[in-house]
Amino acid sequence: MATFVGGVALSGAAASRRGRHPRNQTWFDLAALALATFKAARTLATDEVTSFIREPFVEGQAVGEDSRPLQTGGFRQAAGELVTCSRCVGTWAAAGLVGTDILAPRFGRTLIWSLAIGGANDWLQAGFVALTGFANRAQRSS
Repeated sequence: MATFVGGVALSGAAASRRGRHPRNQTWFDLAALALATFKAARTLATDEVTSFIREPFVEGQAVGEDSRPLQTGGFRQAAGELVTCSRCVGTWAAAGLVGTDILAPRFGRTLIWSLAIGGANDWLQAGFVALTGFANRAQRSS
């Protein structure tokens, strides 16, 4: 917790020293940040492409939602609990995205929008699969 709060405080101090201040955020900005955080969190906590990050901190396979943190106590277990929990890593991702948006606005905005579009795509793909599954079941039962 101290690391998280310290990181946010350092980002704020760095932004203040550089004269960077958050611009007026709209609800649309918040929605983009929420989708970007969702995508970053899911990617970090479950996707195969980031399994190398989770591998040292989990038991068994580091891919998917069934990854289990090591039960060793100490730092490795805490890190395992963080990197396998999409809600937990999402908080860190949100702080990182907000900090990046303030400290490096062009890069931050590009990163947030890229992740937000990826997150929206995930929801649209899941919705499409659910709707076609529903339609196929309804067609078979009629």
